[in-house]
Amino acid sequence: APVHLMADSLKKAKIVVLGDSGVGKSSFVHLICHRQVLTNPSWTVGCNVEVKVHEYGKALSTSQSYFLEFWDMGGSPAYKKGRSIFYSNTNGIILVYDRTNRKSHDHLPKWMSEFHCSQQGGASTSKTSKQGLGFFSDSRGSLAYDPESFADQGVPVMIVGTKGDCARSASLSSNITGAIEINLDCNSLSQLTFDSQQTTELNKFFDKVIEKRYFPSYHMSNTGLGERHRSVSKRVSLN
Repeated sequence: APVHLMADSLKKAKIVVLGDSGVGKSSFVHLICHRQVLTNPSWTVGCNVEVKVHEYGKALSTSQSYFLEFWDMGGSPAYKKGRSIFYSNTNGIILVYDRTNRKSHDHLPKWMSEFHCSQQGGASTSKTSKQGLGFFSDSRGSLAYDPESFADQGVPVMIVGTKGDCARSASLSSNITGAIEINLDCNSLSQLTFDSQQTTELNKFFDKVIEKRYFPSYHMSNTGLGERHRSVSKRVSLN
């Protein structure tokens, strides 16, 4: 069925895609949503939205289709104030960095800080209040993101290292608690085969996003996948 018709009939979930300019966010989103390489990527101004259909519980006969929206945010500092209007009702976060650019990886906590600051009232929330909501003052007196304090808020996070085709260094580990991490060459479909590690981890993340949006009790309790899928199957059979 055409995508615009499916969008009217399927339940939806929202994922924001964050990271510095030029790290490959648009190429990543295009590859995931269209299963083709973006040959001439351009700078994202403001926000661009792409969509894909995800089968939740794909291994089960009672799997359900959901509509995933990928909100690809422009990474320029010039858009920082404007980005906050796109962060509402977010069900999942994908952080993207360039494996050949260490700074883009080091900036990931700043992106988490920007997102969570917007959820706590942005500029209208005082510095003292934010310190009680999971921020701390760094050596320069600025508010910084505390990953452990936000771990219990339950928004699923995935970290994607791009440009793996030309990166010689090993993967860079993050300190973002609970995040699923993968490396993906966005110039090829070869790493998105049915049984690849990247595909498995992406589907796992997308399932978590669906659970965050529609089955929060399973998501927050960290119920095992088998038990969670059995519970979802019961719900589906009753609908």
